[in-house]
Amino acid sequence: MTCPVHESIDLPGGRGLLLEPMPEMIRLLREEPVRKVRFPNGVEAWFLSGYEHFRALLNDPRFSNRKEDTPPGPLRATDPETDSTTVTNMPGNFITADGDDHQRFRRMLTKEFMVKRINALRPRIQQIVDEHLDEVARRSGPVDLVPAFTLPVPSMVIAELLGVPYEQRTAFQDAANTLLGLTATAEEMFASWGRLAEILAVVFDARTSDPQEDLISHMLHEQPDLSHEELTTICILLLVAGHETTANFSGLAIAHLLRQPEQLAKFTQHPEKSAQSVDEIMRYLIGLSGAGGLSRRALEDVEIGGQLIRAGEWVVVGMTAANVDPALCPHAEQLDLDRGRVPHLVFGYGPHQCLGQNLARLELEIMLVSLFARFPDIRLAEPIEDLPFREEMIVPGFHALPVTW
Repeated sequence: MTCPVHESIDLPGGRGLLLEPMPEMIRLLREEPVRKVRFPNGVEAWFLSGYEHFRALLNDPRFSNRKEDTPPGPLRATDPETDSTTVTNMPGNFITADGDDHQRFRRMLTKEFMVKRINALRPRIQQIVDEHLDEVARRSGPVDLVPAFTLPVPSMVIAELLGVPYEQRTAFQDAANTLLGLTATAEEMFASWGRLAEILAVVFDARTSDPQEDLISHMLHEQPDLSHEELTTICILLLVAGHETTANFSGLAIAHLLRQPEQLAKFTQHPEKSAQSVDEIMRYLIGLSGAGGLSRRALEDVEIGGQLIRAGEWVVVGMTAANVDPALCPHAEQLDLDRGRVPHLVFGYGPHQCLGQNLARLELEIMLVSLFARFPDIRLAEPIEDLPFREEMIVPGFHALPVTW
């Protein structure tokens, strides 16, 4: 027996590795697609778990993406009174901006991530991938693919795209661990942000006098109204998100393909379908990523699924549930590389749809195709259940991914 949907229940799920969609999340999707839940940080919100609700809400201007106070989410070490001011209110934060403010930054950045421009990076990304696989091949015994492959490849790609020296990778990797972690204090987050800002200030000075073919140079010379503070925020967000998501999802993809040899065989035997297969892999992995989703706040009273959401209330659209919804595709809870491309919601929807999705798709395709072609006998050195999982981080993934061949 379930309680009325207007009475909060704890959000189902946990932080650990999921090998199949959570039964309780599937139940909410099917029986209570709009209901109030209590998130681990104590904030209550309406939780929307259906595919159609996800698309409708993220495209609805009656809901705001701004985070003036603490949104529903995981339990973090930061003080709730200072949590929202650490990053979300920084000038240039296009992720949490609304309306004209968001569109201003979006227009500046869109051309940098268009399909044609990203596809022009394919030879260089392939070169970076091949160089790292060469190094992996030179090693004997089990190799941890996280420091050897899945982390450095996207780190180098995003650094070159922006124009940040790759020698500074430790700084932005450490910043990602702090800003996307659940254990850092507000002071630690500000300090990490400050260190990256100092690095970027040096890059800005260099690119002002000697522009190159990178995003920072383009912004400095083509967007005269963009302040250095705004550009700093934009670059930090792109640096952190641009390597962290791809690094972790590539590791998850490798592990889950090795866990499902029949799907791996389909992937390796049909390289002409690799881009389509990567889309399905991403959809499936998001469906295993646990509870939570994208938060918005109602600007006025809105009725969704027969429930009245009052102005000022938080609403969270469940990315996990939306991507395993049968309304999206048949047997959506399974990985099926035979299915055609489906309009999944891995990169969100609406005005805030992920800017870097074309880059993420291309990187994952090249990384996975190249790895399995180079090492056809690759296998996990430990059972997937024993791999150390990043429970203390917002973005799911493995701390280590030991393999052998």
